[in-house]
Amino acid sequence: MPAADFEAISDLRQSRIRKALTYQIWAADMTADPVSEPFDEAGVFQALPAGYLSTGYTSTDGVTFSGDLSTSDVESGQSASPTRSDVETDTQTAQWVPQETNAAAVALYENLPLSGAEALPDLGTATWTWSRPRTPPTRYRRLLFVARDLNKTTGKPIYIVRHFPSALRTGREDEQWTRTGEISRGVTYQAYIDDIAGTDSITWIDGPGWRDFAEEPETP
Repeated sequence: MPAADFEAISDLRQSRIRKALTYQIWAADMTADPVSEPFDEAGVFQALPAGYLSTGYTSTDGVTFSGDLSTSDVESGQSASPTRSDVETDTQTAQWVPQETNAAAVALYENLPLSGAEALPDLGTATWTWSRPRTPPTRYRRLLFVARDLNKTTGKPIYIVRHFPSALRTGREDEQWTRTGEISRGVTYQAYIDDIAGTDSITWIDGPGWRDFAEEPETP
């Protein structure tokens, strides 16, 4: 075999390093349509279905996507390592800390509906009030996470979109009132299989800046 050109086969490209220069999280009740086509044929980001509300500003920790993977192993007397392994569970969660006191952030934290007669009214239009029910409802949501980056060469946007078509609140942080910090309401939501989407999580990467990579010259 011929000698390898280490630099060539490493195929290192700075342009492939992505950052969430800005990002946003939207939430909707299950009555809203799941997101199926966030981009048009040219890679332009499209308007969201009706019913999705922005959760607003978050802490600088951003969004943390975590996974819980467990396997079932078969051990044999003739082998020091498992002779068979099968996936038992593979779940995904998203955790973030909203900083705004808006309808979406409060509803996700307090397990309130985002739409309908029981939803919180628009800011300033009426008194906000809610009571903790004796038996908390199991309330699934649709969540959409969008990060926007830029193509270093062309300056055009690149979007990373992740959709939980069915998500359930599985944790929430302490709500603290202090003179020196904002009142924040950190939450954790776990993704579950949605009957319509047929999956618990969908991710897209697209945008005009992403399409520009098709015209990049190959590494020599």
